[in-house]
Amino acid sequence: MPKIICTLLLICLFLSPVPVQAAPEPQGVSPEGQLNELEMGKLEEFVEHLNSEIEGAVPELKFKELVVQLVKGNFDWQVTDIFTGLFKFFFKEVVANASLLGKLVVLAVICAVLQNLMSSFEKGTTGKLAYAVSYMVLISLAVGTFTLAVNTGREAVDNMVHFMQALLPLLLTLLAAMGGVASTAIFHPIIFGSITAIGTIIKIIVFPLIFFSAVLTILSNLSERFQVSRLADLMKTVAMGVLGLCSTVFLGILAIKGVAGSVTDGVAIRTAKFATDAFIPVVGGMFSDALDAVIGSSLLIKNAVGMAGVIIIFVLTILPMLKIFAVAFVYKLAGALIQPVGDKQMADCLTGLGKSLISIFAAVATVGLLFFFAITIVVGMGDLMTMLR
Repeated sequence: MPKIICTLLLICLFLSPVPVQAAPEPQGVSPEGQLNELEMGKLEEFVEHLNSEIEGAVPELKFKELVVQLVKGNFDWQVTDIFTGLFKFFFKEVVANASLLGKLVVLAVICAVLQNLMSSFEKGTTGKLAYAVSYMVLISLAVGTFTLAVNTGREAVDNMVHFMQALLPLLLTLLAAMGGVASTAIFHPIIFGSITAIGTIIKIIVFPLIFFSAVLTILSNLSERFQVSRLADLMKTVAMGVLGLCSTVFLGILAIKGVAGSVTDGVAIRTAKFATDAFIPVVGGMFSDALDAVIGSSLLIKNAVGMAGVIIIFVLTILPMLKIFAVAFVYKLAGALIQPVGDKQMADCLTGLGKSLISIFAAVATVGLLFFFAITIVVGMGDLMTMLR
């Protein structure tokens, strides 16, 4: 009798309707939930400040919206529109420097006329003085604009360093969320120190060497008796050598440390998953699946944040480069126009300033490329770690 009663109770229990509901997906596992929990305040403030300087050359930037678009695959920038906007920006910079071109050409023509009239003055002293004054005015005008272009390069390097210092903590946090604890511990001090060192070396060694090389080029063209062109070439060569050496060391350290950390983390995650599945029945498999979901979501967001960072670095690099190249183009154009009608020394001086600005252009491009590789290596570490698990 008791068995019959127990059996009836069990049947009633199983047949009674009980409302159930699927457990909602934890917010931390979905990409949207993780995005809402990430701190992007500094990055958004930086990008808002950048929007006031891009002057319509590229579409308006909003970092969080950009990351969301990349996560969902809705990134709608058109390559043709970007190239058109950048060309318009460059053309506008050339037009803005057209007055400089006109002043340089007019002063060069005046100097040429004075040089031809020197024989008309007594012993040529007055004519030489007038020529020297006109030449110094021309050089002062050229050096003033050259200094502004160098400052543009220095500000570009500063902006890129500050952006990387704001972006990397976010990338390393996402890397740690994927299980890359060893990679984060190795990379955090190395990458921050390397980025700061690169920016400092470029600003206090490379740019001053190029600037002094330009000054020596001007001095070499003041008089045929006083020549320091070889010293100017040496300083420029040293500047480019320092830039190349720093680039090699920077990329070498990041690549070696990145691979070592990724292998360690990949093996650790694989070991943890195997131990969980083997030694914790039933629940271990569920925990392993949840771990896979977290890692996959973090990987998706990390790649999107890295891609957004690459886009911002591109904008921070290309706009100052176009400004510097526009001034260099004006200098070289002025030298080409002055050569047939003016003095050879003036044409060589302006052409030399244009070459020095091309070196500044190359230095800014190199820094942008190094930071692009730095972001790529951090993103690639997570992908390699995921493959090894």
